[in-house]
Amino acid sequence: MKIQFYSAQSYDRTFFDKANQHFGFALSYLDTPLSAKTASLAAGAQAVCAFVNDTLDEACLYALKQQGVMWVALRCAGFNQVDLEAAAELGIRVVRVPGYSPEAVAEHTLALILTLNRHTHRAYNRVRESNFQLNGLLGFNLHGKTVGLIGTGQIGLATARILRGFGCHLLAFDPYPSADFEALGGSYVTLDEIYAQSDIISLHCPLSLENHHLINGAAIAAMKPGVMLVNTSRGGLVDTRSAILALKSGQIGYLALDVYEQESEFFFRDLSDEIMSDDDLSRLMTFPNVLITGHQGFFTEEALTQIAEITLSNLQALSEQGECVNEINRHLD
Repeated sequence: MKIQFYSAQSYDRTFFDKANQHFGFALSYLDTPLSAKTASLAAGAQAVCAFVNDTLDEACLYALKQQGVMWVALRCAGFNQVDLEAAAELGIRVVRVPGYSPEAVAEHTLALILTLNRHTHRAYNRVRESNFQLNGLLGFNLHGKTVGLIGTGQIGLATARILRGFGCHLLAFDPYPSADFEALGGSYVTLDEIYAQSDIISLHCPLSLENHHLINGAAIAAMKPGVMLVNTSRGGLVDTRSAILALKSGQIGYLALDVYEQESEFFFRDLSDEIMSDDDLSRLMTFPNVLITGHQGFFTEEALTQIAEITLSNLQALSEQGECVNEINRHLD
């Protein structure tokens, strides 16, 4: 089987080539994003492997079908970038990696919380300039704080376990409650209660049409003044312009983002020699209480190893057995 990779970075090649020693597929890598315009580059491939910022809309999927592509393998958990209805109508099967080292994203979430709270990123720069003053670096104890988790899947649960160790009071909202979360001492509440009671709110849910801009102006207004908001899930969950207004007013006291709703134009690229064209992203980076990383949460050796192995196992299952436990049903969105 030939698999055409899109949006491939050097680390993708490293980890997938290593995993492929057990499968023997023909892997071809492109750093080009997948879209209707680039689908023709998959000619001769039975499968394409795509990432979070590729665009698999109806036009792209139709073009892939014309090239003979039968399977789309997402090397990520989210699938909001895929038109599942179009894929089903075209007979293109779509698989994903629903769980890969959830601790990787959970630990990055805590890194963002701790860095933003204790201002270690600012302290690092100060000390390098021989400035050892503490003014402006005041933080707060996590112990005893209330953290609201929106989503308690594998990543949300892993985050909850770490926060429990810090002595945080845990609240959560999820349409599908987890007994494991409740066993940690956490309580399921409504979104309104999450907003009203949480000192820190962390997002751990997939993006869908229903929850696009879940964190909008009304939601932010219902939060505690000075709340810390953390998003390591999907950028479209947060209305960026509403967040900017709330940062200006002080309603949001801290904002940590590993994802951004327009990230496909910028993330995973070196733009250090270019002028930033996104006014909202540029504005966010001017706030001293905003911390942004470039979709880095998944980026550990363990996670990349699992992503590669599960992705290739998914395609092997489709080709040899005709079915895969990680196939995405069109009704899941």
